[in-house]
Amino acid sequence: MVKGLYTAYTGMLEEMRRMDVMTNNLANASTTGYKKEGTVNQSFDDQLALKIKDTSEIFQAKRLGDVNLGVKVGETYRDYGQGSFYVTDNTYDLALDGEGFFAIEFRSKNGGTSIKYTRDGAFTVDRNGYLMTKDGDYVLNANGARNGAGGQANYVRVDPNQDVRIEADGGVYQDNRRIAEIGLVDFEDYNYLEKYGENLYDVAPGGRMRESDARIEQGCLEMSNVNIVSEMVDMITITRAYEANQKIVTTIDETLDKAVNAVGQV
Repeated sequence: MVKGLYTAYTGMLEEMRRMDVMTNNLANASTTGYKKEGTVNQSFDDQLALKIKDTSEIFQAKRLGDVNLGVKVGETYRDYGQGSFYVTDNTYDLALDGEGFFAIEFRSKNGGTSIKYTRDGAFTVDRNGYLMTKDGDYVLNANGARNGAGGQANYVRVDPNQDVRIEADGGVYQDNRRIAEIGLVDFEDYNYLEKYGENLYDVAPGGRMRESDARIEQGCLEMSNVNIVSEMVDMITITRAYEANQKIVTTIDETLDKAVNAVGQV
């Protein structure tokens, strides 16, 4: 076995994995509330190389030193840093300034409902006055968000024929009366948050909810926190690392070819 081939092979696989994550970041650079992802590399454990059938040292194999057989993906992480705000002046466009999430009653294709969380505040109101996401899922009020409960009693409802003012604390006002409160929640450990899809997050068992100190900015949207310039620079780095590992495979292959077809004929 030629260890260099396997070491370079694992390096190529790792760079392909990093490229997949990075292209997903670039594809969502304009997605409202998207949080970029990254990967951490981890090398395989070092192995002690021994020279077998060597009689120069009595009763023991001669040690040649430590060798490493390649690299693997340590973990994939998500950067929850806040993105910049884009002013839309749309009444139902809401951005969160600080740590926290909107609570959404998500309805799956089979009709089942569950509570999901998002930073995407591009909301709208249906003809009945219920505040909804652009995909048609209901936004929960403070009671529904804190208790993780859906249902009509926990939806945010307004009069679609009147002006709406939404304060920083989530209070919804019409005709100078507080008629509802948009629910915001946060979590003690973001490692328990799992990407569900459709710009939504789910909470893994063990995730503990806490009160959010985020402030709502009406008429704004939080943009993605992906920096396109830095992502493109990292893409060049990944491409060069992949090409370097590819060159190693080619070089070892050429060496083996000469060893078998040229030296073997002598």
